[in-house]
Amino acid sequence: MLWYFKTLGKGKIVEFILLAIFLLFFFGPLLNLLLLAFSGEWQYPDALPKSWSLEWWSFVLADESIVRSMWLSFLIAAIVTLISLIICIPAAYAFARISFPLRRFFLFSFLLTNAFPKMGLYVAIAVLFYQYNLMNTFIGIILIHLINTLMLMTWIPSAAFENVHRSQEESARDAGASPLKVFWYITLPMAKPGIIVASVFTFLSSLDEAQGTLLVGIPDYKTMPVIMYSIIADYPSTAGAVFSVILTLPTIILLFAARKFVGADSFANGMRLK
Repeated sequence: MLWYFKTLGKGKIVEFILLAIFLLFFFGPLLNLLLLAFSGEWQYPDALPKSWSLEWWSFVLADESIVRSMWLSFLIAAIVTLISLIICIPAAYAFARISFPLRRFFLFSFLLTNAFPKMGLYVAIAVLFYQYNLMNTFIGIILIHLINTLMLMTWIPSAAFENVHRSQEESARDAGASPLKVFWYITLPMAKPGIIVASVFTFLSSLDEAQGTLLVGIPDYKTMPVIMYSIIADYPSTAGAVFSVILTLPTIILLFAARKFVGADSFANGMRLK
């Protein structure tokens, strides 16, 4: 090991140290969470658990209310993603292809839902929901989740549509294709990576939403993040670790499944205001 470091320059050693610190900072909590989820007995200052157990996994998966909250979370996330696609894809295409007054202002306005503390925003929305009898309803939860996804499902696809060269669409039009066919067979497939990126982030954002669901959905609608609060408060940290792993697992699976589409360029381009 010492020989290896001697062969490296000072700059490389600094880079190696910074990379090690980053990996420890990023993966350390995840590794600790994973070990805690499968531990039977683990007390400070032990570096590793003294014993391993699946006791709290059995507890979490045997509780019908917890399993029901999982299905509810995935159902809400799927519906929110679908509705966001239906609403935001036409809007994203319009922002990318049509020049109209105050275009940049309206595009920038989608940031407002993420520019202020969410709980204050949710309380203001709850006042309206009370007036329209949307509190403690499935529709109310869907609406509160949609508020958080509008920015992602508008900005990223809009950038994807802008990256489709008009000359490609014009060539198809010259060949006799109708505007609908041009969009369906040329524009949409070429913008698909950006749309997939937006869909993945929308699904994960809805899956992780807790404050709005807690305010609007309680007591009848409890999703995974809402249940997780009570588990952390009322049960040992091992149970919270188990539920955290279950909540994190879909994120890892989706990001790996969409790794060919999810990249720094795809996401950064969606954040550019043109």
